[in-house]
Amino acid sequence: MADFDGKVVIVTGGALGMGGDTAVEFVRNGASVVIADLNTEAGDRRESDIRAEGGRALFVESDVALADDARRVVDGAVAEFGGVDILFNNVGIQPVDSYKNVEDTPESMWDRILDVNLKSYFLMAKYAIPEIRKRGGGVIINNASVQGLQSQYLVPAYAASKGGVLSFTRQMALDYAPENIRVLAICPGTIDTDMVRTVAAAEGGDIEVTLDRYGAGHPVGRIGTGQDIANLVMFLASDKSSFMTGTHVMIDGGYMALGAWAGGAGADTGQ
Repeated sequence: MADFDGKVVIVTGGALGMGGDTAVEFVRNGASVVIADLNTEAGDRRESDIRAEGGRALFVESDVALADDARRVVDGAVAEFGGVDILFNNVGIQPVDSYKNVEDTPESMWDRILDVNLKSYFLMAKYAIPEIRKRGGGVIINNASVQGLQSQYLVPAYAASKGGVLSFTRQMALDYAPENIRVLAICPGTIDTDMVRTVAAAEGGDIEVTLDRYGAGHPVGRIGTGQDIANLVMFLASDKSSFMTGTHVMIDGGYMALGAWAGGAGADTGQ
């Protein structure tokens, strides 16, 4: 795996799930990591665990859908570690009570999902890019979803946000390629996270049985793990992918190859 000695990484939604596993993997490979999250308990615990093992981490309690908080995360990275090299825009929400058609979706729910899943990516990039520029370039990786390309029933806001992430990724890559700033996206299928487990729990019954059912809808026969995501992000953030920008990478266990995947898989949040 790539060596990230001397690199400073920001991970939004970095306390748990995909973000948490990716933050740990960066630290294992020499990076200093700033964890941005609203979950204070989980964020403090993640920072403490990393530091206890000799790693360098800073937790910043923040709602990165707010400009002041996004700026504060970047400022914290600069103050604590001297700059920013890599931004993993990972945070995302799909609340259980958001599964509604357009007519039944409250405006406040639409706004919150778009703010967290898309606007925060804009804000974090806006404030991180000047610092990345000072380091001579770097990488921004945006967490999208298979739902940025296909969709399910009753997820209008989530689908719109993830499609927006993919378009935003392509556009930003064009603007910043001359400055050696690469911008990429990943498109997860169903990943074993707290968010997916919350959706599974809402169905009733045994959660593990429900997750196994979700996994059976993937050609590889299982759902993904946070470590699967971390492994891909590490590659994309490294010089081994230096000729890649403005594109997305599927990490979906073969989901998209199915075509009509939503009906066969049972559930997907991409988070």
